[in-house]
Amino acid sequence: MNSLSTAHQGAGHGPHPFAGPRPTTGGTVRRTLLRTALTGAAALGAGLAATTPATAVTSAERTRPRPSTPYEALRELAEGNRRWRACRERHPHETADVRRTLATAQHPFAVVLGCIDSRVPPELVFDQGLGDLMTVRTAGEVLDEAVLGSIAYGVLELGIPLVVVLGHQSCGAVRAAVEAEQSGEHLPAHIQYLADRIRPAIDHSREGDARIDATVDANVRRVRSELAAEPDLAARISAGALAIVGARYELTDQAVHRIR
Repeated sequence: MNSLSTAHQGAGHGPHPFAGPRPTTGGTVRRTLLRTALTGAAALGAGLAATTPATAVTSAERTRPRPSTPYEALRELAEGNRRWRACRERHPHETADVRRTLATAQHPFAVVLGCIDSRVPPELVFDQGLGDLMTVRTAGEVLDEAVLGSIAYGVLELGIPLVVVLGHQSCGAVRAAVEAEQSGEHLPAHIQYLADRIRPAIDHSREGDARIDATVDANVRRVRSELAAEPDLAARISAGALAIVGARYELTDQAVHRIR
C-alpha cells in the first residue's frame, strides 16, 4: 500500500480520514488506499459516516499538536466534519486565550478554496476555529490571480501542508454556467466571467440536472489540476510537503467526500 510519505508507513497513523465515494447509509466503513496522481496525495478511505460516534473532548485532544503534514490535516478536517454531521460541534479555538495568542501570530493547517454559497462555510462544515483554516471563497471556486496569490501565500509563506478545493451540491454558479451555455444568454455584469471560467468543465455527456451535478465534480477536478500545475506548489507536492485535494459537500446530509 502507498501512503502520503514513507514516514507515515508503519507509524501508527491509521486509515486515511477523508471519504472517497459519496456516502451511503448502512454497511461498514471500508479501508481502501487511494492515490491521487495530480496531487501526489495517497488516501486510505475511512469515510465520514455519521454512524461513528463523536466523543467528548479529552485533555490530550486539547493539547495535541496542530497538524503539520497533509495526512494529519486531512484527518483533522474529517473528524471535524464528522462532528458537524452528528450535531456535536466543539467550536474549538475560540477562547480568550486563543484570541490573545492569535493577535501576534497565526499557524493555520489547511487552505480551503470554496464557493461563496452561504450554506457551505468551511469553519462550520469542518468544525474548526480561529486560526485553523485559511479560507478563500469565490463563486464556483473560480481561480484568478488574486485567488492563486492567496493560496500561494498560505502554502509558501505560512507552510500550510494541505489545500482543499471544496465544491458542493446544487452550486448556483455551476448551474448558471451550464444554463447560459445552453441558452446562449449573456449573463449580467461580472457574472459572465464566472461562467466563462466554469464552462470548460461542463459535462456534456449528461443532460438536465445530471449535467449540473456532474459539472460540479468536474469543476473541482479542473481547479485542483490547475493548482497542482503551479510550479511552486508542484515542487512542494513532489517533496511530500503539500497535498491538493478535491472534495464535495452534500447539502442533504452535510458530508464531505473526496472527488478523484
